[in-house]
Amino acid sequence: MSWFKKLFLAFVLLTILGISTIFVTYLVLKDELPDVATLKDVRLQTPMQVFTADGELISQFGEQRRIPLRLDEMPPMLIQAFLATEDTRFYEHPGIDIIGIVRAATVVATSGELSQGASTITQQLARNFFLTREKKIIRKVKEIFLAIHIEQLLSKDEILELYLNKIELGQRAFGVGAAAQVYFGKTVNDLTVDEMAIIAGLPKAPSLLNPVRSASNARARRNIVLGRMLDTGAIDKTTYDNAIAAPVTSRLHGAQITASAPYIAEMVRQQMVERFGEEMTYSDGFKVYTTINSKQQTQARLALQQNIYNYDERHGYRGPVALAWKATLENNEGETPVFKEDSPLDETALQQYLDQQPGIEDLLPAVVTAVASQSAEVMLKGGQRVTLEWDGLKWARSFINDERQGAAPKTAAAILAPGMHILVRQQDNNWRLSQEPTVSSALVALDPHNGAIRALVGGFSFSQSQFNRVTQAKRQVGSNIKPFIYSAALEQNYTLASIMNDAPIHQWDSNAGIAWRPRNSPAVYDGPIRIREALAKSKNVVSIRLLRGIGVDASIAHLQKFGFALTDLPRNETLALGSASSTPLEVVTGYAVFANGGYLVQPYVVDKVFNSQNELIYQHNPLLACNNCAADMAQTNTELTTETTESSLQNQDPLPKHAPQVISAQNAFLIADALKSSVWGGGDWRQGTGWNGTARLAQSLKRRDISGKTGTTNDSKDTWFTGFTPDLVVTSWVGFDDANRSLGRATWNANLGRDQSAGTEAGARTALPAWLSFMNDVLPNYPERATAAPVGISSVRIDLASGLLSRRNDYTSDFEYFKLGTEPTQYAAGSLPQLQFGEEKQEKTTELDELF
Repeated sequence: MSWFKKLFLAFVLLTILGISTIFVTYLVLKDELPDVATLKDVRLQTPMQVFTADGELISQFGEQRRIPLRLDEMPPMLIQAFLATEDTRFYEHPGIDIIGIVRAATVVATSGELSQGASTITQQLARNFFLTREKKIIRKVKEIFLAIHIEQLLSKDEILELYLNKIELGQRAFGVGAAAQVYFGKTVNDLTVDEMAIIAGLPKAPSLLNPVRSASNARARRNIVLGRMLDTGAIDKTTYDNAIAAPVTSRLHGAQITASAPYIAEMVRQQMVERFGEEMTYSDGFKVYTTINSKQQTQARLALQQNIYNYDERHGYRGPVALAWKATLENNEGETPVFKEDSPLDETALQQYLDQQPGIEDLLPAVVTAVASQSAEVMLKGGQRVTLEWDGLKWARSFINDERQGAAPKTAAAILAPGMHILVRQQDNNWRLSQEPTVSSALVALDPHNGAIRALVGGFSFSQSQFNRVTQAKRQVGSNIKPFIYSAALEQNYTLASIMNDAPIHQWDSNAGIAWRPRNSPAVYDGPIRIREALAKSKNVVSIRLLRGIGVDASIAHLQKFGFALTDLPRNETLALGSASSTPLEVVTGYAVFANGGYLVQPYVVDKVFNSQNELIYQHNPLLACNNCAADMAQTNTELTTETTESSLQNQDPLPKHAPQVISAQNAFLIADALKSSVWGGGDWRQGTGWNGTARLAQSLKRRDISGKTGTTNDSKDTWFTGFTPDLVVTSWVGFDDANRSLGRATWNANLGRDQSAGTEAGARTALPAWLSFMNDVLPNYPERATAAPVGISSVRIDLASGLLSRRNDYTSDFEYFKLGTEPTQYAAGSLPQLQFGEEKQEKTTELDELF
């Protein structure tokens, strides 16, 4: 009994000593422990997501990949996998697992090393939020105290939800939602049991156990997790056997991008960093909704890329990317050419070679394995074998330079040989030989009513070049400048019926000691010509004569109204030919003034921003083009009393802001209407007086509400087309990034027949097709609507030769629009005076007039 009393007394003393030690330790560490109450309002670092206006994901930015989920959004099997592996008694213990601690303490006592963690999920949560991963006793003690505090503050489900969203799982994936996306390209609800087990096994060593880095390590850890799930009853034996037998297949997946708009994504990223700073932008879980229409964006990208391919093909084939092995053509007679091949790669070596080769956009790396008379067999990355038929090869005459191409090939052996590493793509379900383009392009679509950018493609591929040619490339605009010059002329009482002399200009430059001889392109001169026709035909010398008539300074001042910078406008007569340099975004914004009735809108791409709690924190309030702005503003001012304060409006929709009217509605209408002649031409083809505008290819759209203008600079270094309807303005540009390089010309390819575009590259041939392809797809969403003439516009019949009034109603005359007060006052010679005849008699009078 004496021995038992001593033992009991010792136990009591040790217990008191232990409790006292814990209490003293707590008092010592209390001031060092963080406030776990912050977990009540925790903000997980979440990447910024960028969406189209219709909700398609464009991009995601952030150092940590995280997809926060509520606990009820996670599959129960995935939760059970973590509990079975990390903390089977999670719902029973008070935050610390005494059995686990004793086990870990025993290891420390026997080995002197802290090799077992014994951390519950609550302790891991405490460490992840507040502590480091260093293996020290003091850190473990802090972890225990914090875990007890957390259990008092949060419910078990709240703790588990925070843990499963916070835990680091490798490859910059934090939380189970991000891990499912990164490793398997799935949502958590689409994971299989074996995939859930792989993810649940990652917390032990995320960098070593993830399936991308080591499939064998991931498999071994997965099997341990599955065994624990079987032991705890989370899965049955059949499920266990099936999951154990499943192969480990994983690769890195990015965010589930559903709309390809990388140039837009980068624009948004820059704007968000400027507005909110880098830290908030990349970690506060912003959801940014842009003005981009996902369907229009896809159509813009495809139109631009196909147009580049077309240019590239008509200028010839530059040869293979490389040689996987060398083959020499020995005999090209018969259906199968004979090659001598030096050390061809076997199947395995060839696949290994291709696995290391990059593609770009829809261009896939391939190696030629066999060549027939007019076809070739190639192997793609992954081992797929496809055939390039003659229709996909016959374009590939050799590229000599930008001005010259070789002869049209007659056989596949004249183009390809076994061992060639080439690029191929699919077009209309057929495989086609291709090459990485060297030419550049840009396309941007704008809503003229508010400046919203609906589609923007800044180049062939963002991976090829991040240089955004829509916003960053200032290029000479060529004849795209002419509508603005003509608009200035209308302000100086010129009319669309004014007659100008389309004749060569020879001007001596005493400083240079040479004559300046600007020419039309093509060098055709029509003599006296109406301004409408001169604009539609893009007559260079007429544009210069108009500039002289209104003055260079007045022209520059007028161009500035459209948003063009003074520093980009040369103060000489070359301004009339487009020597000014602007970005495609500046050009499309300027043209929007003609489309919307004279208002200068501001282009924008960020529409709304929501925070991680789905609260609206930013709403763009665009400048609106408004034909009744004065009336609207008067109504608004009437409704707002003097007692109205900013605080009373802060929870209401912001008041609309009106874009400044920079030209009159009459001026905008006249230019827009004149630019329709660029598409449809004029005259009477049956009478031999018909003529085409430079944008006649746009007639294929069969829309009478389209206005447009081509643009080509000297030596075809820049080509443009800008066209618009009342609801959409689109600019297309094609050129080389090297501004000194000409787009050249393409000679006739005998293999292609009529299905080609030969000749010198120009706006109508090079830039218009991309615009046309894009508009062909998107215009069905914009009903055709005629633009009503604004107040202050009259329409009178004029003589087409002289621009004077006419009473004839045959092919020599037509109706023309004028600003009130600028109509001609004289009748053309041969026009009979107005008589009060009936309609039938009037027709006879016209016939008599024609005789004279």
